[in-house]
Amino acid sequence: MLEVLLESRDDKSQVYLPEKCIGCGTCVQVCPKGELVIGSVGAVARGLIEKDFIEKRKSGACVFCAMCARVCPTGALEVRVAGKAQSDESYLNKALKPTTVSDMCVHCGLCVEVCPQACIEQKWRHLADDGSLKLVGKTLVDLNRCVHCGWCASVCPVGAITFEKPFVGEFFRDDNVCQACRTCIHTCPANALFNKEWKKGEIVEKVTHRKDACIYCGACAQACPVRAISVRKTAIVPQMKGKGALEKRLSLPAPWPTLTSILKTDEEACLGCGNCVIACPVNALADPHLAAGHLNLLEKKALLEVVNGRVSIVDQQVCGSCATCSMICPVEAIWLERREVV
Repeated sequence: MLEVLLESRDDKSQVYLPEKCIGCGTCVQVCPKGELVIGSVGAVARGLIEKDFIEKRKSGACVFCAMCARVCPTGALEVRVAGKAQSDESYLNKALKPTTVSDMCVHCGLCVEVCPQACIEQKWRHLADDGSLKLVGKTLVDLNRCVHCGWCASVCPVGAITFEKPFVGEFFRDDNVCQACRTCIHTCPANALFNKEWKKGEIVEKVTHRKDACIYCGACAQACPVRAISVRKTAIVPQMKGKGALEKRLSLPAPWPTLTSILKTDEEACLGCGNCVIACPVNALADPHLAAGHLNLLEKKALLEVVNGRVSIVDQQVCGSCATCSMICPVEAIWLERREVV
């Protein structure tokens, strides 16, 4: 598994495992020194920028308190002493009860189909050779990738699966602010957000929340380019040592993601079609008529505009780093690049 050394001092080191990270920003929220940075969550989740969810400032203020590693629900951060990762019941990912499959399992495969992380596998599944009408085999859960959402347990017809969520909390989305860019849907590690289908003339909410699947990690709020979503963790579920101090930090408002990317354009490749200008959630929030396609009828744009038949960046600082613009561009004339964190 890929490891990124964030910092080392004497016999201590802080290591980041990006393949385990879900972009929730919980570590950033609890860091007492503000040393960790999260940004471009939507673009990273969509695979549209070459960077990790988490980076570290170069100030050297880290005291290796390990609060970030203790609160990480997936074990994506480690504090190592003399090369050995510190791990005990004061770490959330260790205190979490593992998702398990009991002998009652009938190996129907429903859990495999619904797992949002594709971390459930069935091996040696075949018809029983004892004359009974049943399947036999093994249903295995990769605990390195499990996010403890409970989808598998919810669909299991015989109650063979047990799990424990990391957090309980509150989810809020402002339908008036939301621009239906789907960044949150693409980012959610638990498939707890989706777009409802609607009938002709029916009005439905732009994004629907599956409360029972939500792990209240906050990745959706970190990814939303227009701040339409807020997630508050009200408690840590597992019984772990020292969780009171962590819950106190988590009760504070989560910091808004740092702008860790920069928009780049290729004027020669650009067709001047304006798709990116219309689709941009920041632009759409600034003027709903623009989202409706009134491209040339509106002079002022918040982030992107077309000038002389070419895309132009109005204000780099208001970019939400969702990369919706690059997804809709037919000629790859606009994209995000990593911005150096200091």
